[in-house]
Amino acid sequence: MFRELQKVAIVLLFAGISGNPVSGQTVPSNVLIIDVGNVVEYQGDVLFDPSKFASSPNITPSAGVHTFATNTVFGDIVAVNGQPAKGVYVGTPLAIILTPTFTPGRSIADTAHASIKSQTFEILKSDSTPIGTIMTFGLDGATPPPGAPTYPVDTRGNFTVFGGTGAFLGLRGELVQRAQVLEAVPPRAASVVEDPAYRRINGGGNIRFYLHMLPLATPAIATTPGGPAVTHSNGFSLVTPSNPAAAGEILSLFASGLGPTKPGVNPGQPFPSSPAAVVNSPVDVTVNGTSAEVLAAVGYPGAVDSYQVNFRVPADTAKGVATIQISSAWIVGGAVTIAVQ
Repeated sequence: MFRELQKVAIVLLFAGISGNPVSGQTVPSNVLIIDVGNVVEYQGDVLFDPSKFASSPNITPSAGVHTFATNTVFGDIVAVNGQPAKGVYVGTPLAIILTPTFTPGRSIADTAHASIKSQTFEILKSDSTPIGTIMTFGLDGATPPPGAPTYPVDTRGNFTVFGGTGAFLGLRGELVQRAQVLEAVPPRAASVVEDPAYRRINGGGNIRFYLHMLPLATPAIATTPGGPAVTHSNGFSLVTPSNPAAAGEILSLFASGLGPTKPGVNPGQPFPSSPAAVVNSPVDVTVNGTSAEVLAAVGYPGAVDSYQVNFRVPADTAKGVATIQISSAWIVGGAVTIAVQ
């Protein structure tokens, strides 16, 4: 299949393919919803006796959080945008306990927040293939920042997304989380005496995080002088109004911005011819909003940041103009249109 796709690439490269988005193509705002389970916050209630840290296999409730205490939160990433995923969530809150009301032992301020916290999300595919890591920093608790996306739930926290690795390289944005009172099982507070090796056995709670992403690069379907770089698999000709696609047909498209591959290449270096450089992240192609079957997503040999994706048009696609979008690592690119007979 990939050998056939190479023929498509040769035809389009000579036709003057461009990696730029189609004129008028708009890039949507990207929201990442990360579900984390087995969440336990190990609170710094024993500060001066490290020999007690992680010493008990049993559930050990925290003696309480005090201002200036350092805590550590662990959780398992279980889903991203509703798709099964793996990975680890680690948070390191420093209790500052801000309050506008004078309260001895707490920090007087104009706003109310529980802690200042760094957070790391290391995200894997369900088969344990690494996708990338997202890092955030900010204030936990209280109201989200002004201008943050409105979600159908109460959210809290005011975090900036200041970077990422892998598929999330250069990511910027902001993060809020669902209020713990809305979680069916909220995160559990434990003493640092409790051994985190038993976290999954002893159990924890859930957190849902919402990230408004401004990625460094978004997937973009390339263009040719004849229109979007989407081709028939039979004959490798462009899909055009005079040469439309058919429901159920296998098509190929060219795109940029799909991220790292396996095996990987150094930044700025071309993809190898053998073995095929398979896109590391989940790749999704939608036709009129319906997910299509993705058969191959690879870096084109000899090219830099140019990929070819083979997909099947859903069998129930209506005749007329169809809208196609591609996403990688849940980062959605702009839409293009093709003709379907």
